[in-house]
Amino acid sequence: MAEPSSYEADALIAEDIDAYLDRHQHKSLLRFITCGSVDDGKSTLIGRLLYDSKMIFEDQLAALEADSKRVGTQGQNIDFALLVDGLAAEREQGITIDVAYRFFATDRRKFIVADTPGHEQYTRNMVTGASTADLAVILVDARKGVLTQTRRHSYLCHLLGIRNIVLAVNKMDLVGYDQSTFDRIRLSYSAFAQSIGITRFTPIPISGFVGDNITAKSERTPWYTGEPLMELLETVAIDADADRAQPFRLPVQWVNRPNLDFRGFSGLIAGGTVKPGDAVRILPSGKTSTIARVVTFDGDLDEGVAGQSVTLTLADEVDCSRGDVIAAAGDPPEAADQFEATIVWMADEEMLPGRSYWLKLGTQIVTANVQQPKYQINVNTMEHTAAKTLELNAIGVANLSTDRPLVFESYEASRDLGGFILIDKFTNATVAAGMIHFSLRRAQNVHWQATDITREARAGLMLQKPAVLWFTGLSGAGKSTIANLVEQKLARLNRHTFLLDGDNVRHGLNRDLGFTDADRVENIRRVGEVAKLMTDAGLIVITAFISPFRAEREMVRQMLPEAEFVEVFIDTPLAEAERRDVKGLYAKARAGKLKNFTGIDSPYEAPENAELRIDTTALTPDQAADRVVDYLLNR
Repeated sequence: MAEPSSYEADALIAEDIDAYLDRHQHKSLLRFITCGSVDDGKSTLIGRLLYDSKMIFEDQLAALEADSKRVGTQGQNIDFALLVDGLAAEREQGITIDVAYRFFATDRRKFIVADTPGHEQYTRNMVTGASTADLAVILVDARKGVLTQTRRHSYLCHLLGIRNIVLAVNKMDLVGYDQSTFDRIRLSYSAFAQSIGITRFTPIPISGFVGDNITAKSERTPWYTGEPLMELLETVAIDADADRAQPFRLPVQWVNRPNLDFRGFSGLIAGGTVKPGDAVRILPSGKTSTIARVVTFDGDLDEGVAGQSVTLTLADEVDCSRGDVIAAAGDPPEAADQFEATIVWMADEEMLPGRSYWLKLGTQIVTANVQQPKYQINVNTMEHTAAKTLELNAIGVANLSTDRPLVFESYEASRDLGGFILIDKFTNATVAAGMIHFSLRRAQNVHWQATDITREARAGLMLQKPAVLWFTGLSGAGKSTIANLVEQKLARLNRHTFLLDGDNVRHGLNRDLGFTDADRVENIRRVGEVAKLMTDAGLIVITAFISPFRAEREMVRQMLPEAEFVEVFIDTPLAEAERRDVKGLYAKARAGKLKNFTGIDSPYEAPENAELRIDTTALTPDQAADRVVDYLLNR
């Protein structure tokens, strides 16, 4: 191993940074990840690559030497892992927790490497690092062979579409550079790789600590006839090359209109090439036009290629906005509103089937509902198991539906138009990543049937405005009592109503649902759909449901025309509701005989901006009902 005193970084960086950047500007960029089991040497390998590519400055090297002596794991030698393990918790435990990205370059290519954690509880971190990678270096400790985490990470890399796999058998120095050990691991991994669909991989015997077969072939492994790791990284074909052979696709990020005489559509070319005169189709509208110009900051291009950010101008005035996709007219992507997809759940809270999430795919953002998983995938055994939901780090296959058509391709065909994330509407946290398989056949075969009698006409026959009075509150708050009085008062005013009560609905429509969070979400989704149909018929719908989650109440609000949803918060303190306890439910919940009871061991999210708030400690049920009726009639 080279002595630190002989180490010199590229002097041009300090002498002329502009010249250094210009030299690297036109090199291709390879994104890759290192993954594998705990302590297989991922961070050490990246540290070695940074060191050997002369990407460490003198002050960094001095700090590395000091840190190696203080918290390193290699005695008095340099601990290369410390270049990457930046978190205090990582250094203290000698493991990787977060995804660490590092840039380095050689004379032939630029690189961004992601060091991903090996522990199972950090699967979401590993998926994040792998989502943009062109190549994966899967490390295996030569002393331990192929482990469960090796198989899991290989499956995830294959799932995320990484085509180039390197099997780096590390720590060969600790097994005496034994060829039979290497061959045994190679054959073991080959059998597993074929079982999950990995058709080719490149095995390399290495020592990240000593440097064998990293930048040059090692004399200690004369039996290995392949190329060293760095040479492979410099020459492997990257996805950008394959993307250029695909049909043209440009998701529109921005409509560029600096003045009245210019209107262009800006974005990153996700696939194919484009030049003036090409026929294109705008999706999802299906309108067609031709390319007039391919504009960049440095001037017009004769041709734009995948990976370039450009602004396109069209020969015709067509409707095109952010989220639309400009594509080759003769080979456009699909547009649909129902899909099957693989979902990797990344949130601490479990997935709630039926809940509405934001779905972001490229520049498109739509509302999506995820159905109950068809199955969950055990990434350790590849077994498919039944599941009602997905928890943190779980992977499953489920159907999704969106509120409007989504322009897409299968993830296998296009990462850009096949990969998406799900975002919680209230916290704006990313809760899942997904990969579309295909659109569901019913998405193309089931259409809205036009009817001649409109909802306005039906409401006109009843001489009323349809509405949904959505009563929400704790059990025992008085929802059903007040709702029943409201219906009586409206009936005396010749209003046409229907009362949907939580207990009554569970005797029929929702008799198959329990009281888990996931079942509560589905309960409200179904009731919302029924309420929407009843308002289409012109009725005033009164609902009395605990409906504990804001997200589902908001979901029902979004189903209806503006101002038809009236949220009525029956605000009763928990102590008062528990004191009433007509049905004895609180007593059972306190005794542990009734699980998932709202207010005791299941949360209630009070409305923040309800149209009406009824304080049942200050109003009688009859007074409360009068207030609701007055609000409805005077909207």
